Amino acid sequence: MSFYQELANLLEKSPNKHKYLKLFFNISPMYRRSCGRLIEISKDMHYIKGKIIFSYKNMNYMGTMFGGSMLSATDPIYMVQLTQILGKKYVVWDKSVKAKFKRPIKKTVWVEYIFTENEIKNIKKIIEEEDEITITKQLKIKDIEGNVYAELEKELYVSTLAFYKEKLRLRESNK
Repeated sequence: MSFYQELANLLEKSPNKHKYLKLFFNISPMYRRSCGRLIEISKDMHYIKGKIIFSYKNMNYMGTMFGGSMLSATDPIYMVQLTQILGKKYVVWDKSVKAKFKRPIKKTVWVEYIFTENEIKNIKKIIEEEDEITITKQLKIKDIEGNVYAELEKELYVSTLAFYKEKLRLRESNK
């Protein structure tokens, strides 16, 4: 179990878990170095708002935001968010990301991560029927005025913990 999972387990029953998650992301070296910051997390974790600060730390050769900074600042959020929403009986993994850069960034930009109640119900229903699912989520990186600078398409793998453990066991026994 990772240090971050242990922290999440300690806070599992806290009514302010969403506030602690925001704090831990914002002070975590692996996230902080991306220049990403979480601004808001709803109590039910269905909504997260973040920003990616433009600075000398993520400036590329052309004087604009390094594309890798956008990817690293957005990479862990959906996975951790969905893990927190679904709970310990589920496994969530990032599978892939596809980025479409629309225009160069020379300022702080914003991103919103949203899971609706219907999405969560559908994920659980499909997993109940098929044991696992790959979902796709869209992200738009925007400035404060709403201009889109990049569009990301994230794929996430989701299954029950029991199914995932059995899948790993079978994979190991077939080696």
